[in-house]
Amino acid sequence: MKIELHDKVALVTASTGGIGFAIAKGLAQSGAEVILNGRSEGSVNKAKEALTKQVPGARLRTAIADLSSAQGVETLLKAAAEADILVNNAGIYGPQDFYATDDETWEKYWQTNVMSGVRLSRALLPGMVKKGWGRVVFISSESALNIPADMIHYGVTKTAQLSLARGLAKFVAGSGVTVNSVLPGPTMSDGFADMMKDEIEKTGKSLETLAKEFVMAQRPSSVIQRAATVEEVANMVVYVCSKQASATSGAALRVDGGVVDDIV
Repeated sequence: MKIELHDKVALVTASTGGIGFAIAKGLAQSGAEVILNGRSEGSVNKAKEALTKQVPGARLRTAIADLSSAQGVETLLKAAAEADILVNNAGIYGPQDFYATDDETWEKYWQTNVMSGVRLSRALLPGMVKKGWGRVVFISSESALNIPADMIHYGVTKTAQLSLARGLAKFVAGSGVTVNSVLPGPTMSDGFADMMKDEIEKTGKSLETLAKEFVMAQRPSSVIQRAATVEEVANMVVYVCSKQASATSGAALRVDGGVVDDIV
């Protein structure tokens, strides 16, 4: 299968590192013009430089915007008024005791993880429907189904993304536009590497080894018994964004290594 997206423009939010960068790279390799998004000029320029080196000839644009507010989304839309592909990857996470999670924290997670996707979909879907082709993907998480007790606030937002994606798929039914969710599990992202930095120095173990130990201790139901790479997650996203995935819409597609013990 050869995925060709040379005639498409793709917006990937929070794409300066980790899964977002890997998705942007995969879409660029497939020929799409990619709009890179980050919260600072430095991070966006660094990502653009890296991607240009890794994908010679890549067509790239940049958009600096913090998507935790309506104003930030409006700023992004000034640089990306239209797109054929929207990957809602922007999100925050972190463990916190439920009793200590105040309203401000809940609101912060809701605005970033859910409302950024609501606002961007509301703005960009009409153009896709008018053209008769488009792809919207929400990067959710296995935590949407397997709610972590130490990150209830996060899990709730990820579950909300599944409802949002399914509802939007029905809303644009028959238009040629598809809307789906992709659910990564434990992944060796930049964030995970930063979290393990001290442990790597302390133990001398590789990131891959520590990631496997984390999975076996915290997600023992994993079928692959290791963490995924960002490229493995991106592969699923790029496929869902492709012309070949035209019969897949309203789906919640897991790249969780089988962590969620469900046959559906």
